[in-house]
Amino acid sequence: MNYMPPILDDSPGLSYDYRPGAIDSESAAEAIGRLDVFHGYMGVFIVAFLVTLLATPIMRRLAIANGVIDRPDDPRKVHKIPVAYLGGVAVFIGILAGVAYSYAAAGSALPLIESHVFNQQPVPFSVLAGLMLIMLAGLGDDVFGMSPRIKIALQLVAAAALALEDVGVKVAQGVLGPIGALIGNERLIYTITAPEWLHFLEPGAQMLQLDLIYWAGTAIIAVFILGACNASNLIDGLDGLCSGVTAIAAAGLLIIALTLAVQSDGPLDSSRLVLCLCLLGACMGFLPHNFNPATIFLGDAGSMLLGYTTIVIVLTLGDTGKTPLVVAGLIIYSLPIIDTTLAIVRRKLTGRSMSDADDQHLHHMLKRALGVKGAVFTMYGIAASFAALGVLISLGRARVAYAIALVIAAYIVVTAIKIARRSMIESQAADACMLERSMAAPTTPNAGDPPPARPRRGRAPAKDGAPIEDPDPHPA
Repeated sequence: MNYMPPILDDSPGLSYDYRPGAIDSESAAEAIGRLDVFHGYMGVFIVAFLVTLLATPIMRRLAIANGVIDRPDDPRKVHKIPVAYLGGVAVFIGILAGVAYSYAAAGSALPLIESHVFNQQPVPFSVLAGLMLIMLAGLGDDVFGMSPRIKIALQLVAAAALALEDVGVKVAQGVLGPIGALIGNERLIYTITAPEWLHFLEPGAQMLQLDLIYWAGTAIIAVFILGACNASNLIDGLDGLCSGVTAIAAAGLLIIALTLAVQSDGPLDSSRLVLCLCLLGACMGFLPHNFNPATIFLGDAGSMLLGYTTIVIVLTLGDTGKTPLVVAGLIIYSLPIIDTTLAIVRRKLTGRSMSDADDQHLHHMLKRALGVKGAVFTMYGIAASFAALGVLISLGRARVAYAIALVIAAYIVVTAIKIARRSMIESQAADACMLERSMAAPTTPNAGDPPPARPRRGRAPAKDGAPIEDPDPHPA
């Protein structure tokens, strides 16, 4: 049976219009489904998983030999003995191995990838360059200590690389396109007269084009990259937490990627699948070493790398202007986003700097109540709930999923703020009680005031006129 790629119609949802005579099955869903595509790309997952699983002990020995370890010198830390860093390098090697496998499959006659995906473009070079930059930024901080400004600068360079290769720049099209249609310019491209001092750059060029959707998408990429890298870094506070939550998010994003690949959504179908499977495989390969009790940590190199890879996948969901899918991806990744937002609000309320560390993150609160493993599994459950809601949104169940996500997020935010402000509330209540007691207590007389009159002794009149005996008839 010869497979012909589907021709998409304009109807919403998972609708297919196949060329006549191309497929003998009853429906397109029976001819090719998500499982068929997943089975074809299974090799990418296996390579990323095995390479990360085997590279992690090697990186642990290398870290211990060179003193790249995390010492338990902070009461917020769970471990009681020094634990090696450089786990992020092992994750990077695993992701890179999976991508390399996909490149080899694309250029080989061997059936390394039995794919039904029509768009077979490899992972863009800009994504690989961003992976390298983010990993090096975190590695420098793990080994030598790096200024936050340098790390932010490298993150912005990684975001600029994506914009130069048009990866994720169309994420704003779904929002700005309807606005442009209302004003008669759906593409929001404007032509302006070039200044005279620019004419020497390109002789004869008198006009310049300004693409608002492109520049808005570029700004969104920068915000998303900065936010995701730091969000994953903040949530990496317990053994196995960041890698496990990211694996759950990768699984949810993989389901959406499979759906888009079946639909033949655009040129990034294959790249999106490869990134999802590489991320999922690397996280699963690292998790056995990182779960409590952990023998190695991700470090900034790993946590920032996981955040970058996740948000790149989310950005590619809007490659053809389907901004609602980007929203679904953000809901899948919303647990780190919520925790970071709460940290910013909490530190703002207490008048602390945004960079000040504290022990009031969601996982810290859960750890005090449930222990390390209980807190981690609870966070896994919350992450899985958000992943399921994101998948529902991508399948057209948007209203119900949005409502449920709103309720869950609201409960998490209110509860976390209430717990975080408990000490402040208790302090205010104690101050109010002290003030009330001081106002009710008798005042101490001053030195210059006359002494108070002594009470009369002897008989005192009663209410009925009968005398009342003095309680102390024999005064000293």
